Amino acid sequence: MAAPRRVDVLVPSAASGDRVGETAEGESTRVARTQPESRRSIAMDSNHQSNYKLSKTEKKFLRKQIKARHTLLRHEGIETVSYATQSLIVANGGLGNRVSRNQLLLVLEKCGLVDALLMPPNKPYSFVRYKTVEESKKAYDTLNGKEIVDDLGQKIILYLNFVEKAQWKELGLQALPPGLMVIEDIISSEDEKMLLESVNWTEDTDNQNFQKSLKHRRVKHFGYEFHYENNHVDKDKPLPGGLPDICDSILEKWLKEGFIKHKPDQLTVNQYEPGHGIPAHIDTHSAFEDEIVSLSLGSEIVMDFKHPGGVTVPVMLPCRSLLVMTGESRYLWTHGITPRKFDTVQASRGHKSGIITGDVEDLTLSKRGLRTSFTFRKVRQTPCNCSYPLVCDSQMKEASTSFPESDKEASQLEQEYVHQVYEEIARHFSSTRHTPWPHIVEFLKALPSGSLVADVGCGNGKYLGINKELYMIGCDRSQNLVDICREKHYQAFVCDALAVPVRSGSCDACISIAVIHHFATAERRVAALQELVRLLRPGGKALIYVWAMEQEYNNNKSKYLRENRISQEKKEEISNDTSVQELLVKQMPDVGNHDSAPSVPSINDFQDRGYNSRKVTNSKLPIHTNRTSFHSQDLLVPWHLKENPGKGKSIEPFGPLGSHDPGPVFHRYYHVFCEGEMETACQTLSNISILQSYYDQGNWCVILQKV
Repeated sequence: MAAPRRVDVLVPSAASGDRVGETAEGESTRVARTQPESRRSIAMDSNHQSNYKLSKTEKKFLRKQIKARHTLLRHEGIETVSYATQSLIVANGGLGNRVSRNQLLLVLEKCGLVDALLMPPNKPYSFVRYKTVEESKKAYDTLNGKEIVDDLGQKIILYLNFVEKAQWKELGLQALPPGLMVIEDIISSEDEKMLLESVNWTEDTDNQNFQKSLKHRRVKHFGYEFHYENNHVDKDKPLPGGLPDICDSILEKWLKEGFIKHKPDQLTVNQYEPGHGIPAHIDTHSAFEDEIVSLSLGSEIVMDFKHPGGVTVPVMLPCRSLLVMTGESRYLWTHGITPRKFDTVQASRGHKSGIITGDVEDLTLSKRGLRTSFTFRKVRQTPCNCSYPLVCDSQMKEASTSFPESDKEASQLEQEYVHQVYEEIARHFSSTRHTPWPHIVEFLKALPSGSLVADVGCGNGKYLGINKELYMIGCDRSQNLVDICREKHYQAFVCDALAVPVRSGSCDACISIAVIHHFATAERRVAALQELVRLLRPGGKALIYVWAMEQEYNNNKSKYLRENRISQEKKEEISNDTSVQELLVKQMPDVGNHDSAPSVPSINDFQDRGYNSRKVTNSKLPIHTNRTSFHSQDLLVPWHLKENPGKGKSIEPFGPLGSHDPGPVFHRYYHVFCEGEMETACQTLSNISILQSYYDQGNWCVILQKV
């Protein structure tokens, strides 16, 4: 077995809550030696630095400890103090660093009696409170710079600082989502073994229940195949053989005991390797009936349930437990599994089911194992009429034509509500797009000197001049935006993002910033991704940003929502423009008449109220109210045009709000992406790997590489 690697100092990050520094799993690291205890204490006391000459190693150590202190303040708002107290913050000693409660306690208790150990979930630090100040000082002197080995065998270095109080703002105790139930020990260990052995993962893929190999898990379907490309089942093509015979007696027992109400006719078996997961999602309303049940075998797991309002409830699913989702938990809440090798769990409850609370005095880590889930569903034969129409594909399809029914219709929608609009608003749009986003700048500046980079959908060329060491070319569908790029002496040309006139495999990197969400169907969005991949050489990377449905994520509002600082007078004026959050507007005559009730005004009524709004003639798409959360994935976003825009801060990142003398109002089509949707789209491509996926100020972002 190889010796554990040693990791340099890592401290909290503002973006992810993980580690900051030059090291990460799989990268080379530098060695940081620890000084003798007698010198360490002097090195940490700034009052004695003038009387003691620090060695090179001690100076480096001091810099790292000060960096940890500053980063905690800047990114976490945690203020350390220069005098000794009973409480310490232990940087790098957190659940986010794969350090368990028992592991850290063994180290801390060598210095004295620990009164409390607070370990916030997913954070790379913890708080410890000793019984006396003397014990705390001993820990400060003894443990600063101490190496410990995390649960993956990787060495990390602890950095300690005094704090006034060891405290953490805990989230209130949550309840399980309505309609959700977890039943422990639903089957015996013998039945578990038989179920696991009944799945043959090596059989011929031509067999009736052939195996699907997804990116991070193995999948088998019984009864009906679930098609991941459109998240649906073909109700007219049941798989031969039905559900496995071994499931019949188990399902009958669950029916008899009242755990389930309907006998399922579809089964999906997923096998998850440790560290892998599944994006947050809602099982398609029109595909399956209300009740969805999932049996966890082989290993426990923590599954995250998220409400559209931003509330997240992590739920422990023990081995051999049954998860039952009905009603709101099935139709409205997303459920998913975060890809990681350790879950944060309640230390006192062991492997029991239930909510993982924010009790930082009772959190530890649980290492994941190989888990297999048996998810049973009943295929729906009639449209869904649930109480959640805003997320119901059956009711959304009846109420609106959010998804064009043909590629031609999609192209027409984009022509009217994307291409023509940007031609009209190009100058005003450009005046609001002058500040590059840090993560995009970071991506461009990290590319090797001399790289050829294509900015597909370059807009006004905001990113074309970021790194002078690159050869950057830009393209955009808008002639007027390309003209602005040329005025800045950038290389740019007009083209469609689905057909870029650049030789295949010629680019070292591509960026696509706020472009793909303007394509009106899933197929066209995937085609735009494929076009980016076509441009890349093998090993080339692409960075993609799309607008997120979740404008409040991890209990933090996006910049889009936070910057709604308009006066009450403007608010009242805007309320006349978009008085309901999402208005349904008239549908095209050739599609059918599904007009909304007379009490709901159409966008054309706004012209009678003094607004020069361009007439909306296309399908019945919701009109978004600027600076509010999204309630539909496919919508029209207003842009209030200023005729003579001057450069300055935009009130509205994706389109300024109206002024006292409102100009024309244009509407741009958007498909806002739900969490995991971009990764799923990328996984349909055969020749890429996803290097990174993250959330950045109201956008879902992916870095992929051509393989």
